[in-house]
Amino acid sequence: MTIYGESLYGVLQYGEELQPTGEDIQPYKPDLMCYLPRYYVGSTIMKAIQDAYAEELGQVYYFLEDFLKQFLTPTTATWGLAFWEQELGLKTDVSKSYEERREIIMSRLRGIGTIGRDVIKRAAEVFSGGEVEIIEYPAEYRFVVKFIGVRGIPKNMASFIEMIEDLKPAHLVYSFEYTFTWWDLLKELTWAQAGTMTWNQLKEYEEKE
Repeated sequence: MTIYGESLYGVLQYGEELQPTGEDIQPYKPDLMCYLPRYYVGSTIMKAIQDAYAEELGQVYYFLEDFLKQFLTPTTATWGLAFWEQELGLKTDVSKSYEERREIIMSRLRGIGTIGRDVIKRAAEVFSGGEVEIIEYPAEYRFVVKFIGVRGIPKNMASFIEMIEDLKPAHLVYSFEYTFTWWDLLKELTWAQAGTMTWNQLKEYEEKE
């Protein structure tokens, strides 16, 4: 059973990689012989006929259950995630794992909340390579992403901002806070050493252990 749609990545395409194997179908195959009169027991011809019917029914039951998994909730969806993303105005990014896409969808469905905060926090920590704190101001409909594990402005901020725009509810605004060097940390530097560094390098300077 193959279903094709408009999207290359799963809006309706039930592609080759998703075709179930005989092992997948086996739990869904009914034993049709038990519904027949007893005088058919032992008939190899009737058993072959009923096995063929059972194979087809097994595929039907398998796909029915799989359709429910795709559209009842995004927490069990795989190829159906593209439907949820389309409905919620999210961009389909097949480079992300199913779990990452589910978290983004659930965050959009529930608002920023706990799940949204955790998703943003994890994404920010991946982008920056350090610890991040998410500070929420519900009464003001805003939140702050505070980078505390790295000094200066992290790289790949454009990609991170794009991710937040896809993730956050439209009514929320956000801002960033960065960590820079305290001037006291620069006391160990000589003027000659400091003179070889740029302003950004000085701002991001970390005291050596």
